[in-house]
Amino acid sequence: MAAISLHKINKTYDDKNVVVPSIDLEIKDKEFIILVGPSGCGKSTTLRMIAGLEDISSGELFIGGKLVNDVPSKDRDIAMVFQNYALYPHMTVYQNMAFGLELRKVDRDIIEQKVQEAAEILDISHLLNRKPKALSGGQRQRVALGRAMVRDPEVFLLDEPLSNLDAKLRGTMRAEISKLHKRLNSTFIYVTHDQVEAMTMADRIVVMKDGIIQQVDTPQELYDNPANIFVAGFIGAPQMNFISAKLTLDGSDFQLSALGKTLTLPSRFSSQILDAQLNEELVLGIRPEDIYVKAPKDVDENLITPMEFEVDLAEPMGSEVHLSLTCKGHKMVAKITSRLDAKVGDKLTLYIDMTHAHLFNEKTTQSLMHL
Repeated sequence: MAAISLHKINKTYDDKNVVVPSIDLEIKDKEFIILVGPSGCGKSTTLRMIAGLEDISSGELFIGGKLVNDVPSKDRDIAMVFQNYALYPHMTVYQNMAFGLELRKVDRDIIEQKVQEAAEILDISHLLNRKPKALSGGQRQRVALGRAMVRDPEVFLLDEPLSNLDAKLRGTMRAEISKLHKRLNSTFIYVTHDQVEAMTMADRIVVMKDGIIQQVDTPQELYDNPANIFVAGFIGAPQMNFISAKLTLDGSDFQLSALGKTLTLPSRFSSQILDAQLNEELVLGIRPEDIYVKAPKDVDENLITPMEFEVDLAEPMGSEVHLSLTCKGHKMVAKITSRLDAKVGDKLTLYIDMTHAHLFNEKTTQSLMHL
């Protein structure tokens, strides 16, 4: 069992620089969990504390039910894959993969078997006699993965392992690492700032900001029900549009005023939720893909509102067009999936679909659905 528990984990440098204030996190056995967030949010520091490469200032860390705060890294049954691969340049691929086992004085026949098995799985058998300088970035990454695999660890820790690869190779390696997780049946903890990696690979995602966990959930749930404005803006590309809004009551009907229009709210916002927000400043969140050139026919027409926009920038992406727009002084982005020949300065009537709209309290930044 390789379940991991972080109880009030804190990391402070020099008794004053708090990097991770206090983290509580439960990672399930054999789960693929990804820590994501902007640079400096504490995700790599958290990973390094789990690995034993950084001391824990306070709190408790359990791996497989065992308290490991004072257990050396080499005795934690973990293997780590680094951003820069950390291969020994003077050693061959075989020697790099075998080195950790040789230090443990594992029998040579077993080392040979493990290295050959890992090399076959990663399709690097033909590279075993080469040195790292003769390898591409993707091949070096496979060697780093192979070096971790031969140890048969309960936990794999991966720190931005694909950040040095080009876009096409990152896509290939994402798929390879996902397949590897299923094949090895181990716990994977993966750090990245790339939300595409997080959304496509993780069982659950941990979104972090300033050393604090903002939300932990499945990729789809994070996208559909972000807990606050930060998560809503971080998950999704292009990011969600945020618009100042005011909630009013017309008789017994709640109305939302934004962009100079009165917008109908979807039924998931109950009167109990809305009633508590009547005197609060709100932020309306609309994802770029919920803005259309034509009103969709399969959506409640009460939730569709036409708006006048001016085009600030049009970015053709092949199968879609990203439009930077202005409406009533608000900057917005639309992701139009139909072919559209739009130019800077064009005036367009586009349709906002409120079906998947989000509402946030401006002061607390919390989603109304998470209050």
